[in-house]
Order: sequence, then C-alpha cells, then structure tokens
Amino acid sequence: MSTSNRIILSAFTMAAVSHINYGMWRHPDEQGWRYTDIEYWTALATLLEENHFDCLFIADALGLLDTWNGSPAASLKNGIQSPLIDPLLLVSAMAGVTQRLGFGVTVSTTYEQPYLLARKFTTLDHLTDGRIAWNVVTSQLDSAARNLGLDQQMEHDQRYERADEFLAVCYQLWQHSWQRHALQRDKLRGIYTDPAQVKAIKHHGRFFTVPDAHLSEPSPQRTPVLFQAGGSPRGIHFAAQHAEVVFVAGLDAAGVKKQVQAIKQQAKRAGRAPDAIKFISAVTVITGENAAEAEAHYQQLRELYDLQGALVHYSASTGVDLAKHDIDSPLDWQHTNANQSLLKMITGAPGEPRKTLREVFKPEIGFGRQKTFVGSGEQVADQIEAWLSASETDGINLAQWLSPRSLADFARWVVPMLQQRGRLTPQPQNSTLRQRLFGTASAEPAADHPAINPAFRR
Repeated sequence: MSTSNRIILSAFTMAAVSHINYGMWRHPDEQGWRYTDIEYWTALATLLEENHFDCLFIADALGLLDTWNGSPAASLKNGIQSPLIDPLLLVSAMAGVTQRLGFGVTVSTTYEQPYLLARKFTTLDHLTDGRIAWNVVTSQLDSAARNLGLDQQMEHDQRYERADEFLAVCYQLWQHSWQRHALQRDKLRGIYTDPAQVKAIKHHGRFFTVPDAHLSEPSPQRTPVLFQAGGSPRGIHFAAQHAEVVFVAGLDAAGVKKQVQAIKQQAKRAGRAPDAIKFISAVTVITGENAAEAEAHYQQLRELYDLQGALVHYSASTGVDLAKHDIDSPLDWQHTNANQSLLKMITGAPGEPRKTLREVFKPEIGFGRQKTFVGSGEQVADQIEAWLSASETDGINLAQWLSPRSLADFARWVVPMLQQRGRLTPQPQNSTLRQRLFGTASAEPAADHPAINPAFRR
C-alpha cells in the first residue's frame, strides 16, 4: 500500500451504451445511452475533477461479442458493450474542461502499429499537459481478429511477446529518439530543431521494423503512464516488467493481496523498486444518505440486473460459449485462446469450492468480479479503508451501476467522509498524472523502468 495516506481514485467506464452494468440501461437514471454526446463526457470529466478523482479509465473492445450462441444478436439486443465508439477521440474534449484529471485509455498492441500509436499518445500527452495514460491490452475477441486481417487470434502468449516488442519500440521513440535539447526554436540562428539531436531508432525485430525517428517532439511525460490489468501468468509477468499502475479484481481482500504480492515479487526480480507499481482495486459502490436508502437502491438495481448479459460478455471474453452450459452447474476449466484469468475466475482455482454459473454471476458480487460496498457514506468509507489495508492496494477503480448517478452519489456521500479522514487531499494543479500518482519530481518513468534503462528489459 502507498506510504501516502491519500487514496487513488479512478472511475471506470466505456465509450458504449453500457459497460459491465448489465441491464442497467433500462433504469430511468441511466445516461450511458448518451455516450455519443460530447456534453455527456465533458460533464462526467467535470464531475470527477471537482470531486478529487485522479483518473477516468476507459475500457474498449475491437469486435462484437458473438461467442454466445455463435452470434452477436444477444449483445446487440441487450446493449452489452455494443454499440460503441473510439475512446481516444474523447480525451481532448474532456481535457479542455479539466486541469488535473488524468485519462487512461485502452489500446491493443495486437492490432496497432507502434510508430503511429506512439504519435497518438504523444499528441494526447501534449494536449492534456501530461495527463494521459495507456491501458496496455493484447485483446481477447475472436471477432476482432477476423475483422482486422487475421483468420484467428494470435496465440495468447504470442500476443504478449508482440506487446513486449511493441513497448520496446515505443520506449525508443518516446524516450531516446529526441534528445532533451533537440527542440531549439532559435529564430536568430534559424534552427527550429537541431537534427544532430534527433536519432533514428533503427529497430528491426520479430514483429516490427521501425528504422526512423519519432515523428513528434517530446511531450510532458514522454511516456504515458502505463496501466495494465492482465491476470494470467504471462499477463502478470508483463505487468511486472512494464506496468506503473495495475488494476486488480477479486471478491476477497486476501485473494487480491496474493495478486499484488505476486506482481511485486516478479517486479523485484526484474530489478524494479518495491514502490514502482501502484495497485488499484476494482469495486462498485451503492450509497445514499443512510444505509436504508442505499439498500433500497441496491435492491432496485438487483431487480434490473441482466444475468444473460453477464453471460454474453464473459462468453466472448473467455472464448467459451456459456449458452451451452447448465447455468446451475459449475464450469470445468478448458484451454482457450482468450482471457485466461477471467476463465479461472469462473471455474475457480484448484482447491477452491466450485460455484455454479448462477452463483458466479449473481448481482450482489459486482458484475462477476468486483467487490461491492453498500451503505451510507460513512459506512462505505469504512469499507474502502478496510479493503485497502487488507488487500495492500493503493486505491479503487469505481465501476458504475448507473452512469453518472453512481459517481455523483459517491461524490456526494463518500468523498466528504474520505476528505475528513485525510484520504483525499488536494492535488497540485501544475503537475502531470505520473507526478500526482507517485509524488515524484520527475514527469518521466522511474530510472529502473525499461522505458528509461534498456538493461531492465528482461
């Protein structure tokens, strides 16, 4: 857990009609259907900034959810992560109405090219004054592969091998192509950029050939803050090598603590400092003026919960058509080429009690894998503090049952309680996202990060 008393607050969403709040689009207070309205996003960003959130974390998908019964019909009918739009294109508008809020955007290394993506993130880092983060994913949907030039997905571990090289290329472009004083802007001598200080990276690897220099001048952070959330053995190894912020999920603090410790141990073996990575727990919160009001609201939401919607989502994420399995029986482990950590969450780890699909996806456990806190503002603040201490995590990633009501309720009832306890202190206005998260003077990655020191790329 962070040595600072301050909790990291992240809000979790998706540029879609619904994210993981299955069935909630039918609630009269749900505004997710406005995801194509720029005012929806600017209002959301303003709400978060005014209430001391550090970051808005935006998920993404690159294909329709079509594993359930071999068709996208159920995902389209139930509004499960479809339709959706490109999250990268939302950031500039939200940055324009905020000054401190960070933006973590999900982009896949499997279907992008590092030379172009490096420019996109450099651009956003400039336009946000250093408030951009990249949630690095390797993708998991067969539908994405089919529509992006592949007959089938790359093998799971091969996707991470590609991601390793992808980041190595980006690090060279962001950190090493342009020297610190390359940009001269010298009108008297007529030198805008000193060509001697701009170097071609000359990368020739297994997946990528990038011989030339970065297209863009260095941005405030150079390298965006690197988010990651993979839970498979290969994903944990990748996070230990590259991630600065890791998102962890689980229903009990002891299990989350094990995830944290496993990543920290691997990071140490990679030569990184113990505090090099911040850990953020996935949670949901239902709160109100008092416990009775919160519980009544929770009961209303449970009645709208779409169990089939959850099964449609997890079918696509795991590569297993759950429509073919008895909902009142446990699911056996089977090898797939999709998200292995989510599949393990459904089947259970060896030695754990087996659960039926209905038990795994009952609404009171937070969309399958998030811890849910219910109660008054004071009660929820107590639960959050206890969870962070027991799980050894540094903050929470708040998924929404209703957007933006869940965040507005949290801001109204929970934020004041956390402020009173000194857990939400004001952040410096003229600092980058990395500086705020880590309390460092430098806006760039730590000296032991592979972006800075290639010797740590193992």
